[in-house]
Amino acid sequence: MSLAVIHSRALCGLNAPEVAVEVHLANGLPQFTLVGLPDTEVKESRDRVRAAIQTSGFEFPARKITVNLAPADLPKDSGRFDLPIAIGILAASGQISCSSLDQYDFVGELALGGEVRPVRGALAMACHAARAERRFMLPAGCAHEAALVGSAQILPVASLLEAAAHLNGLTEIAVLESELQVVVRHYPDLSEVRGQQAARHALEIAAAGGHSLLLMGPPGTGKSMLASRLPGILPPMSDAEALESAALQSLGSQGFRIDSWKTRPFRSPHHSASAAALVGGGADPRPGEISLAHHGVLFLDELPEFDRRVLEVLREPLENGEIHISRATRQAVFPARFQLIAAMNPCPCGFLGHPAGRCRCTPEQVARYRGKLSGPLLDRIDLHLQVPSLTSEELTGAHQAECSEAVRGRVIAARESQLSRQGKTNAALTSAELDSHARCDDDTTAFLRSALDQLALSARGYHRILRVARTIADLERVAKVGRSHVLQAIQLRRASFPGT
Repeated sequence: MSLAVIHSRALCGLNAPEVAVEVHLANGLPQFTLVGLPDTEVKESRDRVRAAIQTSGFEFPARKITVNLAPADLPKDSGRFDLPIAIGILAASGQISCSSLDQYDFVGELALGGEVRPVRGALAMACHAARAERRFMLPAGCAHEAALVGSAQILPVASLLEAAAHLNGLTEIAVLESELQVVVRHYPDLSEVRGQQAARHALEIAAAGGHSLLLMGPPGTGKSMLASRLPGILPPMSDAEALESAALQSLGSQGFRIDSWKTRPFRSPHHSASAAALVGGGADPRPGEISLAHHGVLFLDELPEFDRRVLEVLREPLENGEIHISRATRQAVFPARFQLIAAMNPCPCGFLGHPAGRCRCTPEQVARYRGKLSGPLLDRIDLHLQVPSLTSEELTGAHQAECSEAVRGRVIAARESQLSRQGKTNAALTSAELDSHARCDDDTTAFLRSALDQLALSARGYHRILRVARTIADLERVAKVGRSHVLQAIQLRRASFPGT
């Protein structure tokens, strides 16, 4: 047979479109041509494939070889097409049986000695291979990651010779079964936080409803300490959430760590991070920090120190839960439903409103510092909380505070109430869904209408107040949103800087 067609996968965000690797052998001078919009990494596969075939003991055909990667208008990148190209050449030259090739998807980068090296994005490709009802042959180094997809038939292969022996029926590669166990994580405990009862309560509300939170206060008041304890009070991840989060991690530069399965991500980029680092990008778009924090926490410390243009990219994902990346030749959509926890000082020196009166910033300096945060961005943050300095009694006195486990129990109960009522967290409710799930009585509606007029809140602010009020009611296990819940939600949203 002079023609062989092998199934493989490309990567475009979380999507893994099918690629048909068509290999044709013809008479003529020996030549190896690769077409179908290949990137430089793919073009270099010619030399890797030739060396791998020869060192594995097979004959490299001394004929005119044409390899087409279809569809031709889909860009192809990375070395993942090495294995399917080599299998296609061996099948077209009659060295591998072609009877069952249409039952498999192949990916893998070949070493010159014939070994198969791991590739990124194995989890995303395994999901699509399972939907196509094909067995997925891929490098053994990333097979355990792909095996997280329970419906996929994963065949780990260590070398080209092993893959050929399986296809020829000489040896059988067993389907890999996932044996992962959830690793119990030991997060910093809330009981270590001294004082800050209001901040602890706000953190519990944020965890229960999936809300974003801005902590404002002088240095050393425990803002970063509180943020680092949020993952410890969040509910456990569902299988669907864990799979989606792991798929995004596998697309990142560091890949997915097996021991982090079902662990909520906690991302804390430095304030020098660029917009591309935050949202993702590149010629071949990869997820950034906000997508890697999907179903987890994104903590931005020293918020005003970030470049203003960098912060503005948070608007879309905070509103829609996804990020659209467009480049000249590529477009990708990454999910980005994360909890934003931000921390900032009230002024450049950080001590505005401090009891000791240590601030020496001028009003112009304070205004310039706060002006780095735009109104539309702040309007998208549900909770704004002032974190005051601790008193000497709070610092040195007897300390006994509620532990994370107790708080987590209430958070889980509130989340279960939300999921059973509406199938999503309160933070994800649309304006139409709020009318049915966060309905208030006439007295509360009148009070809320009066507050809207006096505080001149935007429509977005009104909806976010209702979402937070609904969460407060869920924590109290109350079916209907009352006046006290709305009042508390307004207070948490309207918290101002000290000294203003």
